Amino acid sequence: MTSPRPAADWHVTEALALRYAEGAASETDAWSLEKHVESCSLCAGRVSAAVRAGAAGPALASVRAELLASVGHRPAPVPTAAASPLGRWARLWWAAGPALRGSWVVSVALVLGGAFALAYGAGFQGARGWLLALSPVLPLGGVAVSYGRHADPLYEITAATPSGGLRLLLTRAAAVLAVCVPLLTAGGALLPPVAGFPGAAAWLLPGLALTLAALALGSFVGCRAAAATLACGWLLAVTGPLLGPSAAGTDSAAALARYFSGPTAQGSWAAAALACAALLVLRRRSFDHLETR
Repeated sequence: MTSPRPAADWHVTEALALRYAEGAASETDAWSLEKHVESCSLCAGRVSAAVRAGAAGPALASVRAELLASVGHRPAPVPTAAASPLGRWARLWWAAGPALRGSWVVSVALVLGGAFALAYGAGFQGARGWLLALSPVLPLGGVAVSYGRHADPLYEITAATPSGGLRLLLTRAAAVLAVCVPLLTAGGALLPPVAGFPGAAAWLLPGLALTLAALALGSFVGCRAAAATLACGWLLAVTGPLLGPSAAGTDSAAALARYFSGPTAQGSWAAAALACAALLVLRRRSFDHLETR
């Protein structure tokens, strides 16, 4: 008697997808299919195509349109022979998701505005140090609201599509960095220079390493918990010296230089970023499963 094939070798056939779309699949086959497509994007796409082509397709399209309208999404215009650049930007904006449509962008703007107000309005010389210390953790806020049951109202739908999972999460994380990198680097460069403080771009490698660490840790505990844990750990470690009586002096400059300046510090952040990226590759399939938290 031969043993059954492992579950990993089983995939939904076209015939089973058609029976499921028509409601003719047995209860056991339907349950197995629904469980399998949670972790297999290829079969999820096959079943989705069969359902759209069946009798239930128009009804599902109507429900989808009403759901998107309820969250403020406007349907894209009917594509022409050549897609316009505006249409591509609109699709990219929608793919960026909650990361760029929530309060996170406002928070980044407030941090920058506060730093400039303290530096030029109140004459506070520690503003540059505070912005440098906070810059690596600001992208984590965008990552926390980029993906997951608690952040995305369409999470269960997008997670079941072929473009969901890690691919969508990386798209949204890249959108977060595309906002943070120019704003925070330019903001740091425009603040009054302080002798001994690291350069305005010194936060880039630490920020990249923390972002990749949040994504990798998020494969175990979810993006929100991972981002919160790393942000709290960073703030406890780095901002402590900035709260002392010599917050604008050489002591705080030396404390920040330990984390940001020199080949040893920057090389360590680069190595950490590579290690987190490797772990994320190993854990990429975990994002194909729906969150249970």
